[in-house]
Amino acid sequence: MKKSYLMAAVAVSASAVAMAEDINREGHLRYLDNRLTLRPYLSMSYTYDSNVDSTKHSKAGSQWIVNPSLQATYLDDNWKVDAKIWYQYHAYNRYTSQLNSSSYGESLNLEWANSKMNEPGWSLRAFERFYQIAQDDDMSEHNGRGIGRDRKEFNGEVVLERRLNERLHAALNASYYYLDYDNNVDKYAWLFGWKRTVVGGEAGYAVNSWMDFIVAADYQWYWQDNDVKPGESSSYRHRVYSDSRGWSVMGGIATRATEKLSYRLLTGWSRFEYGDGAKDIDGWTYRANADWQIDANNTWHVMLVGASYYQPSERERGSAIKVYHFGVGTSKSLVRNSLRASLDLNYRKETHEFTEFESDDYDTDIWTARISLIYKINNIASVFGRVEYQSEYCSGGHIRGNAYDYDRWRGTVGFSLTY
Repeated sequence: MKKSYLMAAVAVSASAVAMAEDINREGHLRYLDNRLTLRPYLSMSYTYDSNVDSTKHSKAGSQWIVNPSLQATYLDDNWKVDAKIWYQYHAYNRYTSQLNSSSYGESLNLEWANSKMNEPGWSLRAFERFYQIAQDDDMSEHNGRGIGRDRKEFNGEVVLERRLNERLHAALNASYYYLDYDNNVDKYAWLFGWKRTVVGGEAGYAVNSWMDFIVAADYQWYWQDNDVKPGESSSYRHRVYSDSRGWSVMGGIATRATEKLSYRLLTGWSRFEYGDGAKDIDGWTYRANADWQIDANNTWHVMLVGASYYQPSERERGSAIKVYHFGVGTSKSLVRNSLRASLDLNYRKETHEFTEFESDDYDTDIWTARISLIYKINNIASVFGRVEYQSEYCSGGHIRGNAYDYDRWRGTVGFSLTY
């Protein structure tokens, strides 16, 4: 099995910067008086994988991936809309009958404001993403929380903000997350998906463009997929819980209106009431992100992300875990902006805060590193390569998790066409 982590936000920071540069490049398909821009994309790549199944007893393999996509951007006086659809076909040179598969997805981002930044007025931000992921997806793609296996993921959020004046502002937010595993027990062990709904709000006071004091709070509802496995007694199900809830209160600082540096650092207290109060877990948590455009030409970017939070376990039934993660990434343009290099390092720790069964009480540490190079041959064609490494180590309790320990590296080369 493989893992995919929320820290992927760092890993894709380089491509986000490249896309921001690409929007203004001549040659895209433009419509509606240049307000609508279309960017078709096609890539083909080859990947060598030292550990196809992400297991302790590894087996190497390789695959070909074909990836077409289409991105659309609409810009108006008050609106910005980004939409994307994509598809990937994975053709394995080993395990072809088991692993040859398709992944696909779509995303939609919307921003609206009736005034300029920091001026009194309203703004609205919303996004939604859906992914159908195959087992052999990238180690750190798709921004997913789930273990890297056949699954569906949906994530959506809405934020409505009111700026009272240049200093005072307040916002309401709501989000929904859904994770569903394709539990084919003929191929692999059972995993447990879950759902979460969050409502919350925040208020802030900006001292200046560099310092904005923030207070935020939210309330969460969780539902874990604890269905009975094939062949199990239904009495097993009554030993675990599916409904949980939680809340968090945080405070911190952020930037408000700088062009090259933005950050947001919050910390506070969170509570997770597993099984509707069967087990109450609480502790300090944090949320952090920062983005620094180091030079004026946007050729060098550094990004940091991190968070800690509670959630139901995806690997062990009747368990609640606390997740800590931190990541750092940087991207730099070289050779007259024809070559872009990026490097990212991510760390994730999962601790079992409550387990119904003693054998499930273990901790997991996961490290992921990636180096990528993209060389733009011309305005249409590029070649790329990357090397990724991932290590997982489990410890503590009755270490059933010891069986999950593994090391893995992948090397990828490919080419892409875009217009």
